[in-house]
Amino acid sequence: MNFHGTEVRQQAQTLLRDGVGNAEVARRLNIPLGTIGYWKHLDRAERGECPGKHDPKCPRCDGRDLDRAAYGYLLGLYLGDGHISQYSEHRVPSLMITCDESWPGLMDHCEEAMHAVFPDNSVCRVRKVGCRNVKVYSKHLHCLFPQHGPGRKHERPIVLEPWQQEIVDAHPWEFVRGLIHSDGCRFTNWTTRRVAGELKRYEYPRYFFTNVSDDIRQLYTDTLDKLGVDWTHCIRNGNPYNISVARRASVALMDTHVGPKY
Repeated sequence: MNFHGTEVRQQAQTLLRDGVGNAEVARRLNIPLGTIGYWKHLDRAERGECPGKHDPKCPRCDGRDLDRAAYGYLLGLYLGDGHISQYSEHRVPSLMITCDESWPGLMDHCEEAMHAVFPDNSVCRVRKVGCRNVKVYSKHLHCLFPQHGPGRKHERPIVLEPWQQEIVDAHPWEFVRGLIHSDGCRFTNWTTRRVAGELKRYEYPRYFFTNVSDDIRQLYTDTLDKLGVDWTHCIRNGNPYNISVARRASVALMDTHVGPKY
């Protein structure tokens, strides 16, 4: 493999900017045509041009319309089971939501939300043991998810930007639904009581949300308060990581707007 120095590359870029064709630049500098094409692509990208296909716009940078309801749901998923990765400075970062294979409907909803928020970007599913990672690649992930940072979420502050809080206030159920679909569940509790000498079994549904981050749990409970949903801390082993919704009226509200995973 031949490596070409910065001076040669600058010569090629100067010729290309002057309108000299790729093939002629390759001939003059004795450099493979593919290398010249690659340098031209990088040079145009660095100058803000859009070589090849359309460069997707960003709601924050370019004012593109944003599906706010879908974003509220995707924000909830991200705060629960989401992660933004960028393996090198030359690669486009990816948003990855890990979904258990037991809930194919959840994966569908996640993919639909990604398509709605990033309509010009491709979405894919990567199979792992027992789960699928639903991924979307975009240069503007950090614009839309400013909570991204080094380390785990519970080890750093998680605070919504004012524009994000405005979306959550406008679409609170979508946000709660995303949080439940990531770090929550609906299940049935049961207990027994003796009535007239006979032992009877009673069942009642409940929603649980579990997250180690104090800030993310606060975002969840603050939103529940605004929605009129009663909740309680469920402390296990001394850890207040679980939020329970068990009152009948509140469970009915959650059933109407969230529902169990499927």
